[in-house]
Amino acid sequence: MLIKLAWKSLLARRISVLLTILMMTVSIFVLLSVETIRHQAKDSFSKTVSGVDLIVGARTGQVNLLLYSVFHIGTPTNNISWQSYQDIAAQPVVEWTIPLSLGDSHRGYRVVGTTTDFFTFFRFGNKQLLSFQQGEAFHAPFETVIGAEVARQLGYQPGDEIVLAHGLVSTRFSQHADHPFKVSGVLAATGTPVDQSVYVSLQGLEAIHASWPGGAGTDNIADLQPQAITAFMVGLTSRVQTFNLQRQINEYRQEPLQAILPGATLMSLWGMLDSVEQLLLLIAALVLLGALIGMANMLLVSMRERRYELSVLRALGYRPVFLFGLLQIEALLISLTAISSAFISLQLSMYLLRDWLLQEYGILLTRLSIINESLLMLPMIVVASFVVALIPAISAYRQGLHQQLTL
Repeated sequence: MLIKLAWKSLLARRISVLLTILMMTVSIFVLLSVETIRHQAKDSFSKTVSGVDLIVGARTGQVNLLLYSVFHIGTPTNNISWQSYQDIAAQPVVEWTIPLSLGDSHRGYRVVGTTTDFFTFFRFGNKQLLSFQQGEAFHAPFETVIGAEVARQLGYQPGDEIVLAHGLVSTRFSQHADHPFKVSGVLAATGTPVDQSVYVSLQGLEAIHASWPGGAGTDNIADLQPQAITAFMVGLTSRVQTFNLQRQINEYRQEPLQAILPGATLMSLWGMLDSVEQLLLLIAALVLLGALIGMANMLLVSMRERRYELSVLRALGYRPVFLFGLLQIEALLISLTAISSAFISLQLSMYLLRDWLLQEYGILLTRLSIINESLLMLPMIVVASFVVALIPAISAYRQGLHQQLTL
């Protein structure tokens, strides 16, 4: 009876009720979107690299080492000698290593010199291995593997030739035009910086610089060994040895080196963005609060039009608590309708924008993650709507006590 009466009352004021529902739907949609993307961005960020126990580079800040070795942002402070890399890689506790050499670029994308171990041991997300969308890993010195975003933006396919540039700025004088590279494979999308990188062999990278002004020259490319690399990733036979090896590397006497824990440094880096994260959430919450106050105002304004209706109900013997419950159920119906509309809109928009968010921002949205974040927020919205609706509900309760039926 109470629900039916509340429903009929809302239908009688359908225009104002629909506007209120629309306003609440938009605000709830904004809140859920911000919360979902916030959590998924943090999750994707923390899973940019996984299964790597240590990242080793020249001594610098931990965040700086992480940025240029994993995200390819910024400029390394120094290089590591090839001899130091081999000494550490030969440690009994080291299972595998992935050397990384940065410095060149191709049409705005970073070129990374490495070995085929990168495609074997590098993991992202929940320890997912890299896979090839087309082609295969490089085997010859002048072959290259490109990320999914590079292939999509530049239209490359296996068999195409590309020319690298010395440094990050591509000019006619910095092109390695005499040593073009052939695309051997295109990696599948990962939602990480891997998608926006070009991978070549260390021998190929050394070869194009051997003939560069100041280079040592070369006769046999296969025998080329790099003099230095930028950083390298380390996987251990047992994680129990992680801190012990980290201490040994940080105390390495041949040259100043630094080893960092990628997971801990990633969390530290994300913590720097915590204030921005909280600000976005606060703005979304204020938008929702404004919509809830608008709903309360709509119910309160309608009280003037409904004073005779409420008086009739009192005259028929309904208790004041009935009027209180009537207003609360109206608020609940409005909230639930807005929540349902916002949730459906969120599911639809995330489904349509999922590929775009993955390609442009590296944020992987899953249906389960959207549901999980929504399940945490929706009960809070229902409680908030109940609290805000107390104002018109109490007003109806008090009016029912003293207002008499008048003609």
